[in-house]
Amino acid sequence: MQLFFANALIALKQVVMLYLIAGLGAAAERLRWFPEAVARQCTKLLLYVITPCVVLGSFINIEYSIEAVRGLGISFACGALLHAAGILISEPFFRGRRQPETESVLHFAAVYGNCGYMGLPLAQAIVGPQGVFYVSVVILTFQICSFTHGTFVMSGGIMGRKQESGKEDDVKFQWKNLVLNAGVISVAIGLPIFLLQLPVPALIKQPLASVAAVNSPLAMLMFGAYLSRTKLKGLLRSKKLFVTMGIKLFALPLVVMAALLLILRANPDPALLGAIMIPAAAPPANNTVVFAARHGRDTGYAAQVVSLLSLVSIVTMPLMIALGLTM
Repeated sequence: MQLFFANALIALKQVVMLYLIAGLGAAAERLRWFPEAVARQCTKLLLYVITPCVVLGSFINIEYSIEAVRGLGISFACGALLHAAGILISEPFFRGRRQPETESVLHFAAVYGNCGYMGLPLAQAIVGPQGVFYVSVVILTFQICSFTHGTFVMSGGIMGRKQESGKEDDVKFQWKNLVLNAGVISVAIGLPIFLLQLPVPALIKQPLASVAAVNSPLAMLMFGAYLSRTKLKGLLRSKKLFVTMGIKLFALPLVVMAALLLILRANPDPALLGAIMIPAAAPPANNTVVFAARHGRDTGYAAQVVSLLSLVSIVTMPLMIALGLTM
């Protein structure tokens, strides 16, 4: 029990530190120093430049070993399990949606967690570079599932719709979105470097590290700016919101924890346990809002759901991470 509370305190400290930065972002937005519109403009910078640098840096800086390769395989398997479990558990609750504008959002939020913006900074803080390495592989499974199943959910089960003009709109599923995205490309570049132990000169490694260092503060400043204008009044009246909360913050972390304990029972690896529990326990992804916008769903409601469950995760994430590390 003492170990559990010690682990919970470590995780809580790191989560609170991230949310303190988010608080600065919220204050800056209120003062119009960092308006929400500017924060949204930073999304592509974070997604297409900074996060790939974090992922590439994790592959470059991890020393090759049989244990690391084994951990990479387990990370991919657990990432696939995490999203498969989310899909299977959530499906009965959201089948035959009566209010697709909001229920599509809740369904997506129940399955897809904040692996990148929150998972990577926490992995770096709690586990170190090895944690970032493992979480990067989970992000790969996130990209594959969100651009396939996630698109299906947000589009209401229609992979391509027609506009009144008769032209296909831009919400239909496209294979290029599955393959040509920042997460998949950065892993595709980093994985051969790690497996083949290709030398990377300092001229490249140092700029990568400098850009990667911006990831945590910028991501949380942006999140704080979004949170600043979010109105949560009335949101708790939705019963299915609590279904989403129960699945994303409690059921999925416990399922992944049970799987990890079975896989690692003969050779426990605290770094791998901690790294996988972080994305498993993470609140809904910021992509919930992005996908809602792309598919004509209620983006204001999506922002409210992400914000509320992110606040709740201040308590649930440290508990789940600590429980995983203590078992």
